[in-house]
Amino acid sequence: MGTIARGARVLVTAGASGIGLAIARAFMAEGAAVYVCDIDAEALARLATTAPGVRSGPCDMGERSAIGPMVEDAAADLGGLDVLVNNAGIGGPTAPVETLAPDDWDRVLRVNLTSMFDTSRFAIPHLRRSRRGAVVNLSSVAGRFGYANRAAYAASKWGVIGFTKSLAIELGPAGIRVNAILPGVVEGPRIDRVLEGRAALSGRGLEEERRLALANQSIPKMVDAADVASLAVYLASEAGKAISGQALSIDNDIQKL
Repeated sequence: MGTIARGARVLVTAGASGIGLAIARAFMAEGAAVYVCDIDAEALARLATTAPGVRSGPCDMGERSAIGPMVEDAAADLGGLDVLVNNAGIGGPTAPVETLAPDDWDRVLRVNLTSMFDTSRFAIPHLRRSRRGAVVNLSSVAGRFGYANRAAYAASKWGVIGFTKSLAIELGPAGIRVNAILPGVVEGPRIDRVLEGRAALSGRGLEEERRLALANQSIPKMVDAADVASLAVYLASEAGKAISGQALSIDNDIQKL
């Protein structure tokens, strides 16, 4: 893996648990200074004891008015920004479109896509002052395939790809690289909740839904969050200096959903 220069300044949204926490820890292991925001106060408190040295602050990514102050706090705390990792996202409900509540649709799009736009627009002035600016956006395998009963989530993750490619074109002349990561079935509480939702809708058992979730993969196992984190670090590193505008899958070769 290409290394991040010691002292690089990294903001990770929703970084107190799950994939975000794995990413924050991976950057810290490379010598970066990391600021994490999260809506979960308990997770932030745990982070303070389990990852000494990480900076952190609360932020509800579904509240537009909270995002600008959070980015400015992060930049002030770190002394600038070199890397932005837009990780914040929610799964939303598992339901067919005809019964999907409009408020649920709106919240998924607001957290998964609109917050990425807002975080990026506030971070870009700081990234322009960096000599190693990079943005890593978290999409999903749902950004490549249709996803039955998960229309809001899939739409948001397809939107992340379009946003990533457009932003890469805009920021390329400033030497800022922008890429998206598309994780597959990542081991952890989030996929457990998704599978529980599928089971409730289909009438199948949870283990059967777990088996079906892996049935279309060349490697029939879940992805480790640490591997997603390693890819994020690589994309922000010197080794990834020629990679921009890409949507990179890390999914054990999912062929279809």
